[in-house]
This record gives sequence, C-alpha cells and structure tokens, in this order.
Amino acid sequence: LSRGLGDVYKRQAQANSVDGPHALLALQARDTELDQLRFRRNHLPARTQLDEVTTRQRTLEAEGVKATEERDALVSRQAECESDLGDTEKRLADLDRQMRSGAISASRDLQAMAAQLDSMKRRRSDIEDAELEVMEALEPAERRVAELETQWAELEAQALGLRAELAEAEVAIDAEIETVRDARAVTAAEVPGALLATYERLRTRLGGVGAAQLVGSSCGGCHLMLSASEVDRIHRTGPDEIVTCEQCGRILVP
Repeated sequence: LSRGLGDVYKRQAQANSVDGPHALLALQARDTELDQLRFRRNHLPARTQLDEVTTRQRTLEAEGVKATEERDALVSRQAECESDLGDTEKRLADLDRQMRSGAISASRDLQAMAAQLDSMKRRRSDIEDAELEVMEALEPAERRVAELETQWAELEAQALGLRAELAEAEVAIDAEIETVRDARAVTAAEVPGALLATYERLRTRLGGVGAAQLVGSSCGGCHLMLSASEVDRIHRTGPDEIVTCEQCGRILVP
C-alpha cells in the first residue's frame, strides 16, 4: 500500500508541470499531512489509555508499599507476641515445677513464688490479648495487600494489551509517514532552491505553515484580509518573485 501510494504521488508530480510557487503549495500540503500524521501518532487512543493505566499502577504501587509495610509490622509484632508468650509459658512451667517438687519448704519462699506465678499468669493473659488484637488487625491488612496485588496484576495485563495495540498502530502510521515523505521529496524537487529555503525557514517559525494560497483578498495562512492595493500588487508580480503576506509573513501564492 505504501509503495502504491508513493507511485501515485510520483506520477502526479511528474504529470503536473507547475511553477515554483504552486509546487510550493503542493509541498505545504505534504508537510501538513506529515504534521497531522505525527500528531495522530503522538495522540493515539491506546497511548492515552496506557498513560492512564501507568499512572494508576504507580498509585497502586505506592499504596502497596504502604500496605505491605503495615502488614509486615503486624506480622513482626505477632512474632514478638508468640516469642514472649513462649518464654512466659516456659517460666510458668518452671515455677510450677519448683513449687510442686517439695524442694522449697519455707513458707515465705513459697508465698513469693506463688506471687510471681500469679504475676506471670497476668503477663501471659496480657500477651494473649495483645496477640489477639494483632491477629484481628492482621487479617484485613493481608486482605488489603492481596487486593492491591490483584488490581496491579489486572492493570499490568491491560498495559500489555495496550502496548501491543499501540505498537501496531504506530507501525501503520509510520508506513503512512514514509509514503508521504517520499511524495514530499518528489514535490520538493520541483521548488526552486531559494524559494524552498525561504519556505523552510518560515515554516519553522510560523507553526508549520510557511506558504498559503491567496483566496480572494484573504491569506489562506492567517485568514486575514489584505488591502486592495496589496492584492493588486500580488497579482501583478512575476511567477519567480516571492510574495509574502503583509499580515503574517507567509509566502502567498495567487
């Protein structure tokens, strides 16, 4: 398709013997077409959607980091509770065994050990309460992390699909751009060197439009009216003379 369109452009250029200014209008048309294609390429729907998905992924990543840190802190706290509870259970068992062994007979010592045993039991109860509180907080924290991971995976699947769609669309537009570039090269060869250089300079400075047609008494570039005397002067100029709009400075072709 691209080669076919390029051949059409070339045959059209060869078939039409036009003067420099009118060849310049054809060149401007090719350049405008190229600008439009590049704009389309930069604003493909898939690109916009991919940017939105990527932004949402970054937000989810930040939320995931925070949620994971909170979950990990609870897991660490639970491990501490389990360790403290294990130590407390061991000390309780040791105290109980000592008291039952009969090795300690003094009433004062037994009372002290009984008080310590009661204190250790209260300590165990406090640890169990703390562990239960941590476990209750841990369940929703783990669920939140899992939800964020699922959402991120879904977005990543969308992103993969959009990247493939975007790549396919870019390839198609790049082929069109290459075809129009070839046509532009053929058209540019018909424009005299000095006129082409002026056009390129103006096009760079004036937002991509360096040449326009005079339509009635209006400039096709800035769409402003020219004075009657200026219009008359333009129509009386020779075909090799460069005429510019008195309003915007673009090359004007009658």
